Amino acid sequence: MEKVAIVDYGMSNLHSVFSALTKVSNGNFDIQITRDPSVISNSDRVVFPGQGAAADCMRQINQFDLAGSVQKAASEKPFLGICMGMQVLLEHSQENNGTECLGLLKGSVKAFSDTFKIADISAHKIPHMGWNTIDQKIDHPIWAGVNQHSYFYFVHSYYVSLADSKQSAGMTDYGVEFSSVLTDGKVFAMQCHPEKSADNGLQLLTNFLNWNGN
Repeated sequence: MEKVAIVDYGMSNLHSVFSALTKVSNGNFDIQITRDPSVISNSDRVVFPGQGAAADCMRQINQFDLAGSVQKAASEKPFLGICMGMQVLLEHSQENNGTECLGLLKGSVKAFSDTFKIADISAHKIPHMGWNTIDQKIDHPIWAGVNQHSYFYFVHSYYVSLADSKQSAGMTDYGVEFSSVLTDGKVFAMQCHPEKSADNGLQLLTNFLNWNGN
C-alpha cells in the first residue's frame, strides 16, 4: 500500500486535507499526518499544506527541521503544495517585511494591496476569499476530469509571481492575473484549497493520488 505523508509544521487545518484524501483514497493508501523527516522520506507521495503568515510558516518549518525533507521530497516523489505550502516554495515573500522561503522555484510572493494601488483597482477586497476560476495553461495529468475554468476556493492576501511563466499550470484573475497553480518536475502546487473545493477539488486530489510524477 502506497504511503502518503501530509507534512505537519503546525500551520494548517490538516484534518480537512486528511479527510478529503481519505475520502478519495478508497482505503488504498496509507495516509499519515507527520512532522517526522523519516516518515516523509519513506513516503511515496507528499502533501504540503499551509496557512497563516509566511514568516511564521518558515519559522515553524525550520523549528521542526523540515526544510531539507520538504526540498528532497519535492525533487523525488509526487508532491502537492496547497496555499501557503505553494507560496513558501518560492524564493522570497513580501509578507512580514520580507521573508526568505525555501527557494525551490524562482520567483517571489507579492501583496495584492501593493498591486491594487498601482493598478487603481482597490475595489477588490483583501484577502481574496471565496470561489474563483482557474484557467488551465498546460495539459497535466492532475487536471484530468477537471473542466477548464472550474471553480476552486481561495483565501489569501498574497500571490505568486513566477520567474519562468512555463511553470505556471493555471492562472486566476483577481484584479491582477496571477499564477494560481504551478508545476515543475514532480511538484504540483495550488494557491486554492482543493480540500474545500467540492467535486473539483476531490477530483484533483484523486488525480494526485494516481499521478506517477511524470
